[in-house]
Amino acid sequence: MNWLAPVDAYCERTGPDYWAEPLNALTNLAFLIAAAVLWPRLRGPGMGTGRALVAVLAVIGIGSWLFHTHANRLAELADVLPILGFILLYLYAASRDFLGARPPVAALLTAGFIPFAAATVPVFALVPGLGSSAAYAPVPVLILAYAWLLRHRLPETARGLALGAGLLVLSLGFRTLDQPLCASLPAGTHFLWHVLNAAMLGWMIEVWRRARLRQVPG
Repeated sequence: MNWLAPVDAYCERTGPDYWAEPLNALTNLAFLIAAAVLWPRLRGPGMGTGRALVAVLAVIGIGSWLFHTHANRLAELADVLPILGFILLYLYAASRDFLGARPPVAALLTAGFIPFAAATVPVFALVPGLGSSAAYAPVPVLILAYAWLLRHRLPETARGLALGAGLLVLSLGFRTLDQPLCASLPAGTHFLWHVLNAAMLGWMIEVWRRARLRQVPG
């Protein structure tokens, strides 16, 4: 594979130039802003996992910036790998801190995301018009599953997770509509995926923070 092969996957990109996707590039600042807002809220004991999540959130913004400016296969890796890292780290934290699983069990549940995604992404890919967004579709399903499991024991956390899943579905909608609406919206809608996804990931960290504060003696 040629890792420097150009990628033209979004409505806004009309050429190979660095600034061919200005909205898609600049809206990655939303991830850095969310990280900057959350970082000072994660001081104190028991907040190490939250700070790690915030660090990955910032890296997501940087990786996506690289992809929407350099627009090649190598930059695409810099875009998708931090997102996968966030999913796995949050799944571990949710399994350990929300479900009360011991670390080895939480790690096993986290590893289970890979076969879960491998089994469900092809199913979502059958949905007309979903396109490459099918790769992300298992995530809100998983978030809602955790919300359902926690609905009695941790109802506030369950509601927070459900809200996060709703935000993710909305942001995935804008990601999916980018190409179909290209003729009427030359800038596309992918930049709204960035803004809403940054808000969603920041909210998910806040949900974890609030649940953790109820666990850690003040």
